[in-house]
Formats: sequence, structure tokens, C-alpha cells
Amino acid sequence: RAKNGVLLLSSLVFYGWGEPRYLPVMLVSILQGYIFGRLIERFRDTRRVKLFLVLSVLLSLGTLAYFKYADFMIANLNALTGLSVPLLRLALPVGISFYTFQILSYTVDVYRGTVPAQRNFIDLAAYIAMFPQLIAGPIVRYVDVQNEIGKRRVTAEGFVIGITRFL
Repeated sequence: RAKNGVLLLSSLVFYGWGEPRYLPVMLVSILQGYIFGRLIERFRDTRRVKLFLVLSVLLSLGTLAYFKYADFMIANLNALTGLSVPLLRLALPVGISFYTFQILSYTVDVYRGTVPAQRNFIDLAAYIAMFPQLIAGPIVRYVDVQNEIGKRRVTAEGFVIGITRFL
């Protein structure tokens, strides 16, 4: 019953190992994906549904753009205007592109109606933060793994194979 909680906790340790101060960025990103997924499903037959999708996309891509391009934009602003605005010198959070696109995949799948919104925050967070997928790549759409998130079989033999492969 706790397999997704263990997977989530393991993933958070993985992401936080190098720079724990960016874990709140990841958790807030996951939370916004969860909230907007639920709102998109709830207001599916209204005009608000597009607003919720657009807000989720803007928040996700805005966060990614901030960390990836803020210094680039400041440097170009300085070059064009002669200003000397100090660079932010932000470290790029581990996996931010990966989990941003996982969130986008989920909210778009909910918007399209190909999957229902996930009601369990931990299950959705485990999908978004799944560190084994980060190192294996590529982005996996939520629709392709939704059944395995809640109903996968864990066996001792499979566990040994997985640990061997991981090591």
C-alpha cells in the first residue's frame, strides 16, 4: 500500500541530494499540477476549463523559464541598455525540465479527457517525480502509466532485478 509513498520519498531524496533548497520548487510545481488537474476535470464542460489549462501551462513553463533563462535575459538587457543589473546566478534545479513536462503531460491528458484527474496526491506526485524515469528518459505520458501507478505488482524477484539494474 505504501509503494507510491516509498517511490515518492526516494525520488525526493534523489532530487534533494545535490540541492535540497529546490525541493519546495518541485513540490509546489506538483501541487499546482494536482490542483489544476482537478479543476480541469471539475469544470470540463464550462468555458473555465481552458483558463485552468492555460494557467497550469503558464505556471509550469514560467517556472522552467525563470530558472533556465533569467540570467540570459538579464545579461541581454544589460548589453542592450548599458545597465548593470546583477545576475541572479541561479542553480538549475535537478530535473526541472523533466518534471515540468511530466506535469504538462498530465494536465493535457486530463484536459483531453483521456484520463481522469488523479485524486490521490501521493500517486500523482510519484508519477511526476519518478526518479528512475528521469535517468532512463524519455518523458512518459500520464495516460500510458496511470494504471501502473495504482495497480502494479511488486515481487521479490522483480525487486532483485530492479536493484541489480539500478546498481
